[in-house]
Amino acid sequence: MPLTVHQFPCLSDNYGFLGRDEASGLAVCVDTPEAGAILREVERLGWKLDLILNTHWHPDHAGGNAEIKAATGARVVGPAEVTRISPLDREVRGGDFVLLGETRFEVLESGGHTLGHLAYYDADDGVAFVGDTLFALGCGRLFEGKPEQMWASLQRLAALPDDTRVYCAHEYTASNARFALSVDDDAALQARAARIFAARERGEPTVPTTIGLEKATNPFLRAPLLAERVGAAGKPDHEAFAAVRAAKDMFRG
Repeated sequence: MPLTVHQFPCLSDNYGFLGRDEASGLAVCVDTPEAGAILREVERLGWKLDLILNTHWHPDHAGGNAEIKAATGARVVGPAEVTRISPLDREVRGGDFVLLGETRFEVLESGGHTLGHLAYYDADDGVAFVGDTLFALGCGRLFEGKPEQMWASLQRLAALPDDTRVYCAHEYTASNARFALSVDDDAALQARAARIFAARERGEPTVPTTIGLEKATNPFLRAPLLAERVGAAGKPDHEAFAAVRAAKDMFRG
């Protein structure tokens, strides 16, 4: 039986994600940006929260762990770096698996935004929770990792099936689209950007996205094709990526 995903707003620009394994009735919370909002949704849905999966240690992703665990008894699972702000019941790394009833999450290394960042991939349902590594038309800032690490992480995610639904943590897509248009004039990107701007005008979310859509339009995944535009012609792919990331860091559009 499938995993049902429920998405809802948290904080000013974040999303909360709850998933319910329909075979067992057990639920998972992916990251804990706002404990109160998450607990209200769990109660409203009537779900039994069994598991918290953390992608990385930042407070807008793991800051609600203690309050949610105290209220629900959920087990907290994540990378070792989360212990900087919150205890873990189980430490995981790339190649591990986490079970929620009959739902099986593969743990994927996705460092770069932070050194130990992880993503969680449910192959049977075609769902990936990617935290702050890959965004709709964007990627996370390199606060701790190097471009080589982040590029490898993005390629790991890009290797997932094109129809994989990607749940990323923030609603940054309109600003990401404005940047993307400054370095890429591809027709598919232009069409997608128009849809994004219209959706945001209507107050609609742009998450989830898909791996296929990101491969076709995301400038960070398309970095080798944009190398000349960002002053990285003839350089290795990770250096083209680094140049796109640096351009985004300076962008004020």
